[in-house]
Amino acid sequence: MNYKLDVPLSPKLEKYRDRIESTIKPYIEITIQNNEPANWWQSKFGGLPYLPKGFEYPKTPNGDCFLLLAQINFSEVPSLEGFPERGILQFYLPDDELYGLSFDYGEDIFQIFYFPEPDLNLENIITNYDFLPKFQRGPIWGSCSLQFTKKYAPITDCDDGFTKFLGEDFYKLFREDDEVWDNYINLCVPHGHKIGGYHDSFQSNDPRPDCESDPYSLLFQMDSDGNDVIDILWGFGGVGNFFVKKLALQKLDFSDVIYEWDC
Repeated sequence: MNYKLDVPLSPKLEKYRDRIESTIKPYIEITIQNNEPANWWQSKFGGLPYLPKGFEYPKTPNGDCFLLLAQINFSEVPSLEGFPERGILQFYLPDDELYGLSFDYGEDIFQIFYFPEPDLNLENIITNYDFLPKFQRGPIWGSCSLQFTKKYAPITDCDDGFTKFLGEDFYKLFREDDEVWDNYINLCVPHGHKIGGYHDSFQSNDPRPDCESDPYSLLFQMDSDGNDVIDILWGFGGVGNFFVKKLALQKLDFSDVIYEWDC
């Protein structure tokens, strides 16, 4: 589908309008709500998860309990092509200084669970989490409910396709002209919490392997954030990302997900 920009462009960007518009993707913007904590089934950052009785709480290979990073209930999310229409998707990380990421090419430690048909009967879910430790080293402190808004944005400069789709001439202008850089960053909105779309990064390399037949695309992005309700801090103020292949996502298969954070 071809999307059009609904905002004016600076004169220097206007000549590239067609190229920019060709890269536009829809995504879901996630905003934090300063209200009462979410219930067991609602979308949330942090807090306690929805888990059916009999489901073993996720643990690391060393037997330590994971912390809940995020829970997304897709029945609360605007429709986004290729993504679930319902079901609960959860992201878990270990409570350690590297948040489960291995920088020595070892295996990254994280867990993702998807419940396609959540049980809405309170008697059938776990509600006692007294066994959990007090998490202290993860990237998130506190818990909050979430709000979702569908938006559209063009490719970010963190994506390996940036130069391919926008051209070497645009890349040179983007890198050398501060005004163009500012204008385009405001246009492509790399930062923030989101589902789908294009990712943000503080490093020059795209963390995804080259898989042209079925490339990895952004599943979920959580940015550093701080307010009266919750604190999220990736290192010194970075961002965390999860990527999944399109065909796997269509099958609701989250067994092959790439996790990355940087700052």
